[in-house]
Amino acid sequence: MSSRSNTKGTVLIVDDETYVRDSLATVMRRKGYMVRTAPGADQLLASGALQGVDVVVTDLRMPGQDGLAFLRSLAETESTVPVIVLTGHGTVPSAVECMKAGAFDYLLKPSTPDELDLTIERALNQTTMKRELDYFRSTEVRRPGPSGPVGVSTGWKQVLRLVEATAPADTTVLLLGESGTGKGEVARLVHQYSRRAKKPFVRVNCAAIPIDLFESEFFGHRRGSFTGATSDREGRFRVAHQGTLFMDEITSMPAAAQAKVLRVLEDGVFERVGDSHPTSVDVRLVAACNVDLQAEVDAGRFRQDLFYRINVMTVHIPPLRERREDIPVLAESFLEEFRARLARPVQSFHPETMKVLECYHWPGNVRELRNVIERAVLLETGAQLMPTSLPFGFQQQGVSTTDPEPQDLNLRSALAAEERRILKAALVESNGVRREAARLLGIDERNLSYFLKKHGLAGTGARA
Repeated sequence: MSSRSNTKGTVLIVDDETYVRDSLATVMRRKGYMVRTAPGADQLLASGALQGVDVVVTDLRMPGQDGLAFLRSLAETESTVPVIVLTGHGTVPSAVECMKAGAFDYLLKPSTPDELDLTIERALNQTTMKRELDYFRSTEVRRPGPSGPVGVSTGWKQVLRLVEATAPADTTVLLLGESGTGKGEVARLVHQYSRRAKKPFVRVNCAAIPIDLFESEFFGHRRGSFTGATSDREGRFRVAHQGTLFMDEITSMPAAAQAKVLRVLEDGVFERVGDSHPTSVDVRLVAACNVDLQAEVDAGRFRQDLFYRINVMTVHIPPLRERREDIPVLAESFLEEFRARLARPVQSFHPETMKVLECYHWPGNVRELRNVIERAVLLETGAQLMPTSLPFGFQQQGVSTTDPEPQDLNLRSALAAEERRILKAALVESNGVRREAARLLGIDERNLSYFLKKHGLAGTGARA
């Protein structure tokens, strides 16, 4: 994110005295805020001038609608923008009236810059927590537990080294890896190790958002801006202010949304749908995809300038088959998690079960392993998790797809045996469907037929 976006938030100063407005604006800009000003409250609600505002600081006595009437008008619109009343004519009764009307705080002039800054920061923290809570409620996202991803392999340790080196900075991070490798967990680690750890971590799967709702989901919308917009809505960027936004499957974004995301990354500002005033945010972006992003750029499906902007620090997460040392560690972690959650008697793995898990090629990576362990724990009735509790394909692999070791050191024989083993594993995984087996093997069906005949497997139940 550009340094221009490193702002605490947007403050609207409402005061009929020009000198007071300008003085407060200067002080607040020095404190790190973006500032807007208005000479009175009469036109603020009608003009939509509060859109994109984080905190309002208003005088109490003003021509036309005074500060108290302004508070009551905001309450009628169900606005959630916190309002700080700053007045030189304070009395106990007026303070009570303002607080009853919904004021966040009531300060007397002259207020020191530090006092006002502290009050605004408290208001911002309250707003941020409310946005985060609303986001989690609306999306039914479970907050992360204390446990994180685990692993002991060289590949996983390299990922952790990159995360630890990158997280303290505000550098944009691009996570690359196959589906199910744990990109979401790595993104959360980046957030937890960063200076933003106490701020929101907002995760969004770009592939799950309908194309016509992209702008509204990411940037929010104003009530009445389109059919069905019955209320104002904060977008994901706004919810993630001062925190981290994790955009998974980023290549699924439509072109219009890509352009807007690029602007946010460069300038830290955007307009909500139906809004005429810019909104300023300070967000750290972590992006992820499971396809060749450069190929998407070459094909014209992903903006080249956005690719350059997010491709600052790239972390490649290896597939599970390339870090088999992590399989027992992950399996034990998942066993412990589901044993407690499902209240099952299983305490450990039978050695043969672990052997089967270690030999499997895991096309679905860590996600598949997690699902398999959950299913097995649910089915197991004994103290040890037996191979019979694994899905049928795994049982078949354990008893029939591992050929004996070659009796000699002839390389050609060893390669043929390994080729045969992989073919049989693919047939098991695809339930004998040749098209799916060919896809898993990375070959076409014609080549698959050749290899099946070569190894005498043409009649092993494979079907078109």
